[in-house]
Amino acid sequence: MSSDGAVYEGVKVALTEAAGNGAKSALEKTEITDSDGEFTFTGVPPGPFKLTLTSTGFVTKTIAGRLGAGQSFETQEIVLPVAEATTEVKVSASTVEIAEEQLHFEEQQRVLGVIPNFYVSYDHDAAPLTTRQKYSLAWRSNIDPFTWLVTAGFAGVEQAENTFSGYGQGAQGYAKRYGANYADSFIGTMIGGAVLPSLLKQDPRYFYKGTGTVRSRALYAIANSVVCKGDNGRWQFNYSGILGSFAAGGISNLYYPASDRNGPALTFEEGVIGIGSSAVGNLLQEFVVKKLTPKTPKYPAP
Repeated sequence: MSSDGAVYEGVKVALTEAAGNGAKSALEKTEITDSDGEFTFTGVPPGPFKLTLTSTGFVTKTIAGRLGAGQSFETQEIVLPVAEATTEVKVSASTVEIAEEQLHFEEQQRVLGVIPNFYVSYDHDAAPLTTRQKYSLAWRSNIDPFTWLVTAGFAGVEQAENTFSGYGQGAQGYAKRYGANYADSFIGTMIGGAVLPSLLKQDPRYFYKGTGTVRSRALYAIANSVVCKGDNGRWQFNYSGILGSFAAGGISNLYYPASDRNGPALTFEEGVIGIGSSAVGNLLQEFVVKKLTPKTPKYPAP
């Protein structure tokens, strides 16, 4: 019966010999309570025994006794307390949620606490980015105040050296140089960091190695200017980064001064510069940048 006095049918009652010292019981019988909540065992040999009552939703109860030769044993009312309800909940994050959390940390990475260091993952097995996350990372990089500041600096140097003389001098010349530099950065980042990686299912980030010999790490960094990790986790030719560099160089022909538009030559030059810059940047990432980036997340070594 239950603790509230109700009689329950279908309770499983197991009868075993109360063997000691871990010995296996030679006596094993099972009965199910009837509609009156009763059960009966026959042919039970004399000696110590144990009754175990179990039913779904109730606490298991055990009763021990001893049966003498020629005796019968009648149990008193057995109350089974209701078991406390327990629910097991397994919580697991989806790949998209994991990537979002990792991206959140990456967008806080700044060299010396100032310079954006968004396009490096210190988790060698980081979750792949979705298309939305790739565009978000590219946009976040392009609108960062430091990007504007660096662009202003490059435009100032070009103004002082009269680079791209077709732009002229004065405020108008500086504005054109600033716009061209920012366009180079914006287009290159969007095409090489978002558009092509989304279309080709490739990851635009550099995956920090951090282990091995100096030579192996240097070769790894340089190789990552022409290879990248795909969204499937496999290494492959970096079509996104390389085509992005050449595409940015080709588009720049639209806004550079006519006298400085060398057509294919400028496109090739911009593309090669982009690949070379990537190799140099990767070497800095592998050996220098992490030491200067505070509060980088800790991940297991690859």
